[in-house]
Amino acid sequence: MSQTVAVLDIGKTNVKLALFDDGRLLWEKSAPNRVLPGPPYPHEDVESAWTFFLDALREAARAHQISAIVPTAHGAAGALIGESDLAAPVMDYEFTGVEVVEPDYAALRPPFAESMSPKLPGGLNLGRQLAYQKWRCPDLFADAKHFVGYPQYWAWRLTGVAASEVTTLGAHADLWAPRRGQPSSLVKALGVDHLLPPLRRAFDPLGPIQPEIAALIGLAPETQVFCGIHDSNASLLPYLVSRQAPFTVLSTGTWVILMCVGLSLDQLDPRDDTLANVDALGRPIACGRFMGGREYAAIAGGGGNPDLDAIERVIASGAMALPCFSGQGGPYAMSRGVIRGDVATRDRAALATLYCALVSDLMLTRLGATTGDLIVEGTFAGNLPFCQTLGALRPTQRVFAARDTAGTARGAAMIAHWPPSYPIAVPTPVDSVSIERLGAHRDAWTAALPSPMSGS
Repeated sequence: MSQTVAVLDIGKTNVKLALFDDGRLLWEKSAPNRVLPGPPYPHEDVESAWTFFLDALREAARAHQISAIVPTAHGAAGALIGESDLAAPVMDYEFTGVEVVEPDYAALRPPFAESMSPKLPGGLNLGRQLAYQKWRCPDLFADAKHFVGYPQYWAWRLTGVAASEVTTLGAHADLWAPRRGQPSSLVKALGVDHLLPPLRRAFDPLGPIQPEIAALIGLAPETQVFCGIHDSNASLLPYLVSRQAPFTVLSTGTWVILMCVGLSLDQLDPRDDTLANVDALGRPIACGRFMGGREYAAIAGGGGNPDLDAIERVIASGAMALPCFSGQGGPYAMSRGVIRGDVATRDRAALATLYCALVSDLMLTRLGATTGDLIVEGTFAGNLPFCQTLGALRPTQRVFAARDTAGTARGAAMIAHWPPSYPIAVPTPVDSVSIERLGAHRDAWTAALPSPMSGS
């Protein structure tokens, strides 16, 4: 019988359908993920994504016998659903207007010691989105029957079954208490406890796909749909079953998420934008984050990856990029990014690479991740000078590059057959290099950093 798993991968920038069989990528297709301006607020273009997935599933089903569907999505989106449709649009987390509720929301928000979730801008705290929807869109909110994470929205749309799941509730949402393994005090204080459906594991099948959808796209009516998982936690899954702690996975794309497995939570500091995410097994994981992909693009201004000679030219010039170029994420989100010194256009990618390596190194140090392997997964794994520079900054740790552009989706596919019975691909070791004057450049860069963001 076919074990082909279709993964619905909903990122901030793109949506993708990818098919896997025993960890092998068989087929994939992607499209841009759009944001609509509103009213009532900027929101995800859910219907365009739905049309894309239906068309892509129909196309894929002509060539492959799909046995299961798994959704995965970024952690800063959730859905208020009614009887048969969305009760309110799925808010875009970059909607800054949500902060109008902050004075009232702050009075209800759990302390960091409980939620392990720092105060973040815009709608990055999912609880703040909920508060805005309840207080500013009461007519829409009144029609809500459930609130679910974004992966679980897609599972609900395919099956009609609503479920809560910890990797999304525990992703800087303010809605989960990781040490206690239960919803945080915010859920009751905000009066939304009745909206959370029963808790299910990411690995749980919610049921077969609804018959009319199966018929529309040509899938077998018994095709199972799984609860789904937060995308960074999907990236982590292959390593949870193939490596011994301690180790750190840098999941890179629009965001760089540093997930430190086997590390104490005691050193986490909201001012650094360090936090605890919750893995698919319900365990809190010490994490840090910054918007590395977007910052890289802002600094580099286009072009490909640099070489080490370009990195050394930037260092020799004394030029440096200081945070923050995205306006969100990391210890310096409240500071305006600046480039000091003159950098040739051909070396802008080198400056961006050096910047992202320095921020990663800084956050690893503040997290206390001084031992164990570093596995770079996602976009930056294809930027060898980034991996080499990170290794040169942290010579006591080994750096590996997981050169797999489908890493998040591949991890998500595992939950349909957990634990996986097939071998997990081993990431490639990155050879150590010496980069002239890198230590002195890091010292100068660190001395020039602005004050960190405030948090609580």
